[in-house]
Order: sequence, then structure tokens, then C-alpha cells
Amino acid sequence: MRAFVVGLIACGLMVASAGVSRAIEVSSFEPLLRDGKWAEAEKQLAGAVAADAKDDNARFALGTVQALRAFEGLLQGLYRYGLDPEWTTNLPFVRLPIPPNPKPTPMTNADFRKLISDFSAGLAKAEKTLAPIKSADVKLPLAIGSYRIDFNGDGKADESESFWGIFAEVVGAPIAEEEAKGFVIAFDAGDVHWLRGYCHVLQAFCDFFLAHDSQKLHDYTAPFFFPTAKTSFPSLPRESESRGGFDFSEILDGVAFVHLIQLPVIEPERLKSSHAHLLEMIAQSRLMWTAILAETDDDREWIPNPTQQNAALPGVAVSPDMIHSWHIVLDECEAILEGKKLITFWRPANGRGVNLKQVFFKPQEFDLVLWVQGSAAIPYLEDGPITSAEMWSEVQQVFGGQLGLFAVWFN
Repeated sequence: MRAFVVGLIACGLMVASAGVSRAIEVSSFEPLLRDGKWAEAEKQLAGAVAADAKDDNARFALGTVQALRAFEGLLQGLYRYGLDPEWTTNLPFVRLPIPPNPKPTPMTNADFRKLISDFSAGLAKAEKTLAPIKSADVKLPLAIGSYRIDFNGDGKADESESFWGIFAEVVGAPIAEEEAKGFVIAFDAGDVHWLRGYCHVLQAFCDFFLAHDSQKLHDYTAPFFFPTAKTSFPSLPRESESRGGFDFSEILDGVAFVHLIQLPVIEPERLKSSHAHLLEMIAQSRLMWTAILAETDDDREWIPNPTQQNAALPGVAVSPDMIHSWHIVLDECEAILEGKKLITFWRPANGRGVNLKQVFFKPQEFDLVLWVQGSAAIPYLEDGPITSAEMWSEVQQVFGGQLGLFAVWFN
């Protein structure tokens, strides 16, 4: 879950930063980003693309701003519906500097689903803008730490709504404002595919959720996160004081939340769409590395190739072994998604494994507890080649045991 959030925030940072080099000058739209005026920046860049549809630099900038606006809309929705500030600090998924809303709009299940749907639509819009880019010369250094985002939707973004503040909250470590404002990344062609890949993986999560009926989960648990949420079941009061250092109400609420992740499938085509997005993410990662390995410059790289020493993130280096192992990971994940490799079943199964593709194409009610226990996986057990635990162990060693973190970074 933490990886998802870091990926989400990294997407936002990337979105805020990609740009242009010739037709669009930094000075023309970067002040809008510093003021959190993303709608105005999008309008200006859309005009540039309309004037010259072949200008890949303007198109890159437009696509990144559109993706950031999708992210902004998600955060504004969480504020509008009054996400409990306790969750913004205690859970990685929502550990964001969203201010408390004194007058939240009561949220229905339909409202929350629309919030997720709108986020996905915004990402799709950005990906569609980025898809035609062919030039290998797109590039623009931008100081992303100085940009702001309007969390509460009041039409203005102050110092508390800065990207450096977002990132500091997510990583759980203080970042000096001046240091953050001096943080510059020079994004280029490989990063177009990086951002497209992130748009696809986030859409995959959205489609998976929207494919299922979340009404019962909402009715019984939404008030845990959004205290004024509209439900058909009255919310239960919580204890005013905890017993012996434990808040039993919150513990039991957590148990209920996990228990109620029993989600019937209502839109099976969305599961196929989720599957397609994951495959496209893999395709974009391959294209990203092709572009990165072809680079001959060395200028504040977001993801450097082995010959580049000037990485935007201090002390970061990527070795040839890492790139080779990452392509092994991509091949293995693609084989698993295509059902050509099976996932090891965690209970005795006579050598059979789980066909992940069939989970998307022959879906049944998603029951988290039964997946953990194993019963939900039984319909998907098959004979066939199983992904190698030894291979994954070797890859982990190449990445120093941090494959998950590199996966978030590499996409």
C-alpha cells in the first residue's frame, strides 16, 4: 500500500514537472505552476498544441499538467468529503497534508465512486495527450519543489499547499523549503513513457475498484474515514477513551473493514480493462528503458542510465545488472498476466498454481479474507509452469533487497 502512495505522489511530482524546450518557454507557464493555477496552465498549453499538433514539447507539457490536474481533483475530493485528519497521518495511502474540512459534504457511495472515476478519466486524458509523442528531444529542467496544488479547492494555493510539503508528508521526513525549491529535474523522452506507464497503472487500480460493488462496504465502514458520510446503516459511536493504550473501537472497526471486503463483480469489462492497463504499463516500461539507454546527455536525470552520473536524486545510480534484472521482471510479470506462468499457491495443491489472468477474465466475488485463507484461489488453480521463487530471490539480491522501492521508481 505504501508503494502505491509513493507511486501516486511520484506521479504527481512528475506531472508537475515535464515540459518543453522550444515552442513553449519555461517562463511562459511555470509561474502558473508556482501559483497552483493548473487550469490556466492547461488552457495555455492546449492552445500551443492546437496551434501546432506536431510540437511534441508542448504536448509533453500539456499531458503532464493534465495528469497533475487529475491528481489535484482527487485530493480536492478527499478534502470536500472531509477525510478524517487522523487517517491523513496514520495511513500511508492517505498520508497527505489535506487540511481538516469544517463543513464537509456528506459523501455517498456513488460520490466516492465518481471521485475515483473522474480521477481515472483525468489520467486517461493525459495519457491520450502524451501517446502521439515521437520526438527523442523533448526536455525541460523545472524546479518542481516550488509548485503548489490547491488542496481545498478555494481557488488559491498558499505555502502550505506546496509539492515539497506533499513529498515530506509521504516520506515521513522533513525537507527544508529552500532545499526543495532548488530541486530541479531535467525530464526527457524516457520520462514520457514513465508518466504514461504511471497513468496506466493507476487506471488499473481504479478500474479494479470500479468493477466491484462497494455499496455494503461503504454503508458499514465509510464513516471510519469520512465521519459525515451518507450510509443506509447508522454509524456506531466510538469510545471516548482507550483501554490500556488500545482503542478497541478502532481495532474492531479495522476488523469489520477487512471482513467487509466482499465485493461482487458488477462491471466485468472493467476488470479486462484493468488487465490491459497493467500490460500497457509493462510495454511503456520497456519503451522507457530503450529511450533512457539511448541518451548521451547527463543533466539532472530522473532515472539515469549506467553512464549518467548527474542524477536529480543525490547518490542514485542504476547499474547494467539492475536494468537487465528489471527486464527479467517485466518479462515474468507479462507472462504471469498472460497466464503463461502461474503464481505459487501458498497451500498444498499438487504442484498447481494460480492463473492470474483468469482472475480478471473469469471473475468471482472478491473476498479478501478468503484470498488470504486460500479458498478464493481454488477456481483459478491450474497445472503449468510456475514463476520461479529462485528467480525472484536473485532479482532481489541485485536490487539490494529493495525491489519494491525500485519498482515504484522505475514503474
